[in-house]
Amino acid sequence: MQTIDLLVKNGKVLNVFTNSFEINDIFINNGKIIAVGNHPELKAKEIIDAKNQFVVPGFIDSHVHIESSLVTPSELGKVLVPMGVTSIVVDPHEIANVSGADGIKYMIEDAKQTPLEVLVMLPSSVPATSFEHNGATLTAEDLHPLYNEESVIGLAEVMDYPAVHNKDKDMMAKLKDALDHGYQIDGHGAGLSLEQLKEYRENGITTDHESVSLEQMNDRLAADMNVFLREGTVERDLQNTIQAVTEDNSDRFSFCTDDKFITTIIREGSINFNIKLAIEYGLKPETAYKIASYNAAVAHKLDKLGAIKEDYQADLVIVDHLDQVDVKTVIKNGKVMTEDSFNTTSIKFSDNCVHQNLSVDDLKLPLNSNKCHVMGVISNHIETTHSIQEVPIEDGYFKTDLTNDVLLMVDAERHHQLGTYGLALVHGFNIKNGAIATTVAHDSHNIVAVGTTKEAIYRAIQEVTATMGGIAVVDEEKTLATMPLPVAGLMSDKSWQAASHELEEIEAAFKKISDGVDFDPFITLSFLTLPVIPTLKLTDQGLYDFDKQKIIDVEAKK
Repeated sequence: MQTIDLLVKNGKVLNVFTNSFEINDIFINNGKIIAVGNHPELKAKEIIDAKNQFVVPGFIDSHVHIESSLVTPSELGKVLVPMGVTSIVVDPHEIANVSGADGIKYMIEDAKQTPLEVLVMLPSSVPATSFEHNGATLTAEDLHPLYNEESVIGLAEVMDYPAVHNKDKDMMAKLKDALDHGYQIDGHGAGLSLEQLKEYRENGITTDHESVSLEQMNDRLAADMNVFLREGTVERDLQNTIQAVTEDNSDRFSFCTDDKFITTIIREGSINFNIKLAIEYGLKPETAYKIASYNAAVAHKLDKLGAIKEDYQADLVIVDHLDQVDVKTVIKNGKVMTEDSFNTTSIKFSDNCVHQNLSVDDLKLPLNSNKCHVMGVISNHIETTHSIQEVPIEDGYFKTDLTNDVLLMVDAERHHQLGTYGLALVHGFNIKNGAIATTVAHDSHNIVAVGTTKEAIYRAIQEVTATMGGIAVVDEEKTLATMPLPVAGLMSDKSWQAASHELEEIEAAFKKISDGVDFDPFITLSFLTLPVIPTLKLTDQGLYDFDKQKIIDVEAKK
């Protein structure tokens, strides 16, 4: 008789290899599954009776930026693990764009405190483009030593297609390093054609998470890529893409959240929410749970993860109802997760990464013509519209157009005190009295703000500067709410409970200065500065036209 750590008995266990549930016993010892089935010769110290319950592998998020949650890795683990998420594959390029390799090392060290398995893809594109100023540059030579970190498993989303197409020496070195290690390379194919996606695939890039339509999904399948089905705070893509999944091709898909605020995670969930939506949209529960676990492990070449089988890591989730994804028990590395599983200490990140010297007069947009390019928000998506509109002018400068909801937006460099900033016009925020500003501005993370007057915009910018980064909401007279984000200007140094409370106050303050919107205004604003996504975006060097691949004037040429 052998004594083992844990027995989970009588459960309806998901077999990801037959895509079916089977009543079985699971024997666990030293963090691994040592047997499944009937084994009377094994005696357990602890027994969980899962009768009438379903036992599935721990959920894996295939692609996520922890920084977008606005809390640190160790705090995020306290929220995700009870939801059944036992592993996440992260791209720390947000903090890397601010603080370089030191930022990545900070994320790795803080993540070691949580039972949540944080697997790191090294950022491939820091900076993301040459059309804006960020805080750091990471070459292949800079990344090379980081492959020695135990948690590193590959190269993160390659978003610089021109560098791949032109066989840029440093990009080719990054791809080769990852492949030489036997690792996976993620893609970022927003706006790419089928032929361009095939070019990615030929260079060893095997995944993509930027599909927003069935046509784009089919292009990625045709290019022989694995596809991450995304549902974040603003990237609400699952409803428009899930119909591409069939029982025959489902092995090609896994789930990801990409960018999700801590408040959104608390309200609806993480990968557990993706599973629930997929089942609602018609996917078989067995398939949805397999996509959430084993498929993600295979896509990232994660051996012995994502299945309930002998010699696999003992990451299990027990639920009462498959369609509700009502998680009752989580087992990580063979241990039942409780509140006592999450003892962490704050790791100090002391660098002040927010510097700017803007004046109020800098926030005046001179115009000779009233016909201007206007960036339009697309609700719950990170792409934008591009229109040419007639806007009001007063004394040679743009005047806020509240009737048509056209407001001034600014992107100001905050890393090296270069004094660079870009101005543009944006439609869709419905702000009537005041401004919002944030130091979360993908991917270079400068300061971005939008508002009704230059004075309000300036006040909001000063507020996030004073707090060493953050999000601020002001009206025309005073500051209404501020959420400090002193960790690289991206994350709170407080508990997830305190951070989520501050974010709720920010959300409530926005409602006071606007007529309301059906999307998250703050994460939406943060993506209006990402020039690798169509169509118009704003950088600290000016208004960027994705289709033309260049900076353009705000004024439309005749």
